[in-house]
Amino acid sequence: MHESRLKTALTGLQWTLGLVILVEAIHFVLPGARRDFAATRMPDFLRMILAYGEIAGSILLLIPRTAARGAWLLLGVFLLAIVVHLLDGLYNVGNLAIYVAAAWAIAAARAR
Repeated sequence: MHESRLKTALTGLQWTLGLVILVEAIHFVLPGARRDFAATRMPDFLRMILAYGEIAGSILLLIPRTAARGAWLLLGVFLLAIVVHLLDGLYNVGNLAIYVAAAWAIAAARAR
């Protein structure tokens, strides 16, 4: 019974993370995000790398056979996003830290 609840909770976390990040990443690709990202003074190609990395990772995360790979990819993208935020002097990275923890938990569990 305990194993079943754990598996259900992990699947819920996996789908929640995958769908939330997919929607956010699609918004990050849209032209309006270019203006907002320009305020960071970072090159626009970095925005596209982050966005398409999140889209690819999210899609992989939502496919059961590739969930571990997607979680590892998202983990790397989130860590890169944290670095970008910190370099820009934006220290409010709590949401990204939670995303890192979720991706790590999923990657570790699904890799077994």
